[in-house]
Amino acid sequence: MRSKYNRVLLKLSGESLMGHQGYGIDSQRLGEYAAQITEIASQGVQVAIVIGGGNIFRGLTGAAKGFDRVKGDQMGMLATVINSLALSSALEAAGQPASVFTAINMFPIGEHYSKWKAIEALKQGRVAIIAGGTGNPFFTTDTGSALRGIEVEADVMLKGTRVDGIYTADPEKDPTATKFSEITYDEVYTRGLKVMDLTATALCKENHLPIVVFDMDTAGNLAKVIAGEPIGTLVY
Repeated sequence: MRSKYNRVLLKLSGESLMGHQGYGIDSQRLGEYAAQITEIASQGVQVAIVIGGGNIFRGLTGAAKGFDRVKGDQMGMLATVINSLALSSALEAAGQPASVFTAINMFPIGEHYSKWKAIEALKQGRVAIIAGGTGNPFFTTDTGSALRGIEVEADVMLKGTRVDGIYTADPEKDPTATKFSEITYDEVYTRGLKVMDLTATALCKENHLPIVVFDMDTAGNLAKVIAGEPIGTLVY
């Protein structure tokens, strides 16, 4: 299968790693993701990954419960490191080499992130998993993935979710919601669609990084997106 993209930044939500168990990391879901990622990497696609931490701890939720916001966000960053280690382990088990980079220095858990080290790993055929968000509080992992996608010079940011694209309203709540095949960054903003936070959307717009929002929980979808099949929604 011919690939439409040479280098991609794949954004995965922490919540999706819970699978059906409602918390933590579901090993079956982890294995399914690893298989999909290994499939496209074996085709020569260079894959960088950013994972959220919402299955373990979410800084904003912690702040609402009385945690200091900065400490809460730091706990969230650590949650992304746990998820990144789990995914790297699953990839290695599937025969796909992977490197974990961390936004804050956490050697020997992961290598301290730099653009050049991450790109070097990608060129060697390793999956580069970049953990710890931006390393700063008040920034989401969406913003972290936009930033890393721009830094490693990805062709596209693939946002793997449990929904098959962007809709006019939440399709789980509104049966009349219709799906966009493509939409501009500005329209996402003016319609107030909850695709990513505004900082992440603005970063992608300013640096011309297109986004494809698609359903990652259906096996084989990642390869279809890479092949350029019109599943999901393109934000440009």
